[in-house]
Amino acid sequence: MRYVSTRGGAPVLEFDDALLAGLAADGGLYVPSAWPAISAGDLEAWRDLSYAELAVRVISPFLGGRIGEDDFAAMVEDAYAGFDHPDVAPLKQLEDGLWLMELFHGPTLAFKDYPMQLLGRLFDHVLSKRGERVTILVATSGDTGSAAIAACRDREAIDAFILYPHGRVTEIQRRQMTTVAAPNVHSIAIEGTFDDCQDLVKAMFNDRGFRDELKLSAMNSINWGRVMAQTVYYVRAALRVAAPGQAVGYSVPSGNFGNVFAGYAAREMGLPVDRLVVASNVNDILTRFFEAGDYSIAEVRPTLSPSMDIQISSNFERLLYDLYDRDGAAVAEAVATFRETGRLDVGEARWQKAREIFTGYRLDDEETKATIREVWRATGELLDPHSAIGVAAARAKRRDPATPMVALATAHPGKFAEAVEAATGSKPELPPALADLVARPERLQVLAGELGPVQDFIRAHVELQGAA
Repeated sequence: MRYVSTRGGAPVLEFDDALLAGLAADGGLYVPSAWPAISAGDLEAWRDLSYAELAVRVISPFLGGRIGEDDFAAMVEDAYAGFDHPDVAPLKQLEDGLWLMELFHGPTLAFKDYPMQLLGRLFDHVLSKRGERVTILVATSGDTGSAAIAACRDREAIDAFILYPHGRVTEIQRRQMTTVAAPNVHSIAIEGTFDDCQDLVKAMFNDRGFRDELKLSAMNSINWGRVMAQTVYYVRAALRVAAPGQAVGYSVPSGNFGNVFAGYAAREMGLPVDRLVVASNVNDILTRFFEAGDYSIAEVRPTLSPSMDIQISSNFERLLYDLYDRDGAAVAEAVATFRETGRLDVGEARWQKAREIFTGYRLDDEETKATIREVWRATGELLDPHSAIGVAAARAKRRDPATPMVALATAHPGKFAEAVEAATGSKPELPPALADLVARPERLQVLAGELGPVQDFIRAHVELQGAA
């Protein structure tokens, strides 16, 4: 297994090199040179495995033999041992044929923990073998930052810098990032949007001198390791809710397209997938594309579901790579056109090809609150705003009532308690481990969305950490 850039101009890498590189040298994203295969026999043999055992089976082909089998199995077991539910990613039936997969049982109560807890251990393993140290850069719209911090904190070979949009995440999301006292992690509040944070991270990776000086790496979903690890729960859901060989639909709250692309990857590997519903709020560039072929930038509008307040979805480039028949030069040209004009026309044939598997659906804040309230009254389940959008989209876009549909619950309702209480009158509580979160002291730096000052801050604090 080797990894190629979506833009075709970067070196082909083995898994461990792609893991540490994060973003490709040509600005593209790494993807497998070919999809590993999952057979019907594999799926049948995996039905009774634990989550960790299944993860080893699904992910191992992506490693290309670069990590020993026993070492990897131990990392996976350790990564999920601390999750607070024995099934790790449990499923609840909401109504006939509609299931909710709870992906918030990790340390930071969001789906990002499922890949991040494994990535932290993979980084440790590879860096220890090489005797190297890296600087992790992460742009976050809310949950990725805290999950990355939980994965990186106190690790000797990693400095981590988390960029988030100042004033555009919830208090709980912010405090999960800013109250961690580990000396190797730093939270930076950027005056701007998530897209500004993401652009800063990409600009730092594209500054070859800065990148090499600080040995930059990434834990955003631009890092293939993130997407790879997320394929597991798509397989897990199918094994739990579908008969052998039966297709399953998935509804995925989507901002940066990484989570739903993991579902696409599982489909390309051989998992029977009926359709992937891209569920969005009013920041709906993805829904507009799948509905009408309109992939164009609009203003980012703050919503009750801030993790989806995004208008430039990085991982969409990975889908473009397949839509353009894996022609890296064509993708590079398409991305350059999009960045220059704010609009991309992929052509009728490519759009129709994407629509064979993807569809989109959007909710505004009032519709989101109405869904939270209705589901709570009907089932007693409290949903965070992102998960509520996923459930509403699943109901609206089911193609066949006989086909199971799984809506991904991407965050614990306690992380968005104000929105949930406004919708239901019932305030969800945080788990005991985070009960004192609002009383913990915060540590953060507020910076303008300008490259120079951000680089200066990172360079200074990497130096301080290294000298400590």
